[in-house]
Amino acid sequence: MKKTILLIIAVMGCITAFAASTSHTQWVNPRIGTGGHGHVFLGANVPFGYVQLGPTEHTRGWDWCSGYHDSDSVLIGFGHQHLSGTGIGDLGDIALLPVTSRDQSEVIFSHDDERVKPGYYVITLKDSGKPYVNVELTATQRTGMHRYVFAGDQDTMLLRLDLGQGIGWDSPKQVMMEQRSPHRIAGYRHSLGWARDQKVFFVMDFLQEVTLEKLNGDTTGIISAPNIYPVTPLVVKVGLSAVSIENAIKNLEAENPDWLFSAVAANAARAWNDELEKIHIDTDNEDDRKVFYTAMYHTMVAPSVFCDVNGQYRGADGKVHQGDFTNYTTLSLWDTYRAAHPLQTLIHREKQRDIAQTFLHIAEQQGKLPVWHLMGNETDCMVGNPGVPVLADLVLKGFDVDTAAALKAMVASAMRDERSMGLLKQYGYIPYDLEPEKETVARGLEYALADWCIARVAQVAGDKENHDYFLNRSKSYEKYFDKSLKFMRGKDSKGNFRDNSEFDPLSTKHRNDDYCEGNAWQYTWLVPHDVHGLVKLFGGEKAFIQKLDSLFIVEGDLGEEASPDVSGLIGQYAHGNEPSHHIIYMYNYVGQPWKAAPLIRQVLREQYRNNVDGLSGNEDVGQMSAWYVLSSMGLYQVEPAGGKYIIGTPLFDEVRIDVGDGKTFTIHAEGNSDKNNGKRYDKSYIDYRDLVAGGTLWLQMGPKPSKWGTGKKSRP
Repeated sequence: MKKTILLIIAVMGCITAFAASTSHTQWVNPRIGTGGHGHVFLGANVPFGYVQLGPTEHTRGWDWCSGYHDSDSVLIGFGHQHLSGTGIGDLGDIALLPVTSRDQSEVIFSHDDERVKPGYYVITLKDSGKPYVNVELTATQRTGMHRYVFAGDQDTMLLRLDLGQGIGWDSPKQVMMEQRSPHRIAGYRHSLGWARDQKVFFVMDFLQEVTLEKLNGDTTGIISAPNIYPVTPLVVKVGLSAVSIENAIKNLEAENPDWLFSAVAANAARAWNDELEKIHIDTDNEDDRKVFYTAMYHTMVAPSVFCDVNGQYRGADGKVHQGDFTNYTTLSLWDTYRAAHPLQTLIHREKQRDIAQTFLHIAEQQGKLPVWHLMGNETDCMVGNPGVPVLADLVLKGFDVDTAAALKAMVASAMRDERSMGLLKQYGYIPYDLEPEKETVARGLEYALADWCIARVAQVAGDKENHDYFLNRSKSYEKYFDKSLKFMRGKDSKGNFRDNSEFDPLSTKHRNDDYCEGNAWQYTWLVPHDVHGLVKLFGGEKAFIQKLDSLFIVEGDLGEEASPDVSGLIGQYAHGNEPSHHIIYMYNYVGQPWKAAPLIRQVLREQYRNNVDGLSGNEDVGQMSAWYVLSSMGLYQVEPAGGKYIIGTPLFDEVRIDVGDGKTFTIHAEGNSDKNNGKRYDKSYIDYRDLVAGGTLWLQMGPKPSKWGTGKKSRP
């Protein structure tokens, strides 16, 4: 699988966006990633919605982070909020479960009785093998809607309302439920979990009169209504807010005022199709089509809207704020800065001002940019300053961002003494003997790339002092490079690398080593901001290429305490976890793009599949899927900010991207196949400004390597 790049003809200007002739939702398989280690959400939601309404199971380990796993068959409720693809669990809030008796707290179910498509979930639940209720779920941004049709032999329809049950790691701190009228129940749930102080307020409106009976204080209740079979299903509308019950009512009244379940489900499907049709692919491979559109779907589960219809939201300081922008949460930035956000800047350009405003307001409220934000809470999960690349990318791509405010927030985030940054400022690197939390190489490399982003923004702002300081600090990665072994390694406060007897480049000891969810083989390449500088550390391109070639060949034992995140291995390249995601594209930087092509194709073909175990690692809130979306189109942004998209190898005959403002960018691959997957053109990358200007990229594919992209001036 070698490639020849023949020609690019870029026709810039205003080109009318394509019109979809059919619903793209038909190609989404929400079950992809519900098995294996995918950890994805299954249920009903709308793009970027606050509500993710779906089945919740008992927590039985790491693979239940979303609250659901395909291997399980026991339901404990239909919760209104879930995570998708994370490595830690939380949420599951405000759960309803149809039951046959007041003491029932779980239901055995079969996946054969489930159906799911974007915006809609249905399941038939059985008791002793006999169906007793059909459950349908749909959603708007801030509301969920349920329709329950109970069997005719039950005089009373029963729903269990559980405010105590979350997902595994979560526990309630304060709960309340009350019946406000024959048709309305309201309350709240405040909990302690990954989000240390989560507040969810709810209102439930019922089509018919119901009665609430409390079973365990305000923690658990039974909602009952007469079963007038087969005339009246039990229909429930649920509004949520992080601010107040009153705002939950406003959200419900604004988004879901009627009782037309089918109309709400149709609107949810339409919302999904409007987003999915922003990219149209031409291919004869139906599995590829389903994997692609499911990947797009997964990239839009989050970030989640985190404000009410009146603009109010709960800030990072715990206070209620009035916003003039759409505030977001579920920001898995250590993962998503790499591909998910660069994808957003292409197809969700209209949302980027609000993303920037979200970041800047979080910085005002907590003194730094978000690290891993969940329901208004800073979890500080993972290493580095991953909010910096995202905000810097928006500035450098010319979005509506206050550059001075952005730079101020970035500098404030990078100059704190927490999370190893005090040591970085003092030593110019992070000594492993002074950092009890370990992971010093990973921390240092992540800070270096974020510092480069700050330097770029400072340059745009004309701030020479900050530009020079952070550009210098962005080269701190050099301190970790052991030229004798050609690996990034931990260094102590005296400037000495760890003794060779303590060093195993294959070891991925979980949270107890110099690396974070990885080993020396994987982290040696985490210099996406200065690839040519890394080449120099190796002593030149020959040594760099030799080591890079070896990465995809070397095999060995990762150790008994290996991180479960290190998966999807090709040699020691670990596609199942994010630090590896840019590495293949480094071949373009050293004039060997033809080597990248077969590896990209291998990942696209082997590590993404149209089945429940279709992801080689956990989804990580859209990042795994965003890599597929970009790479299958033939593009990937390696540098963490600025919009230089490396040209790889497109999987499809043609891709048409709606880049907004009535413009389309088309990628056409002539002679495309798994054997012919290359191109020729004087640059092996394309700039963001050229992509969003609209035009056509023609790629002539051939089976033999060429000189395309090998010249010094052609490289990124």
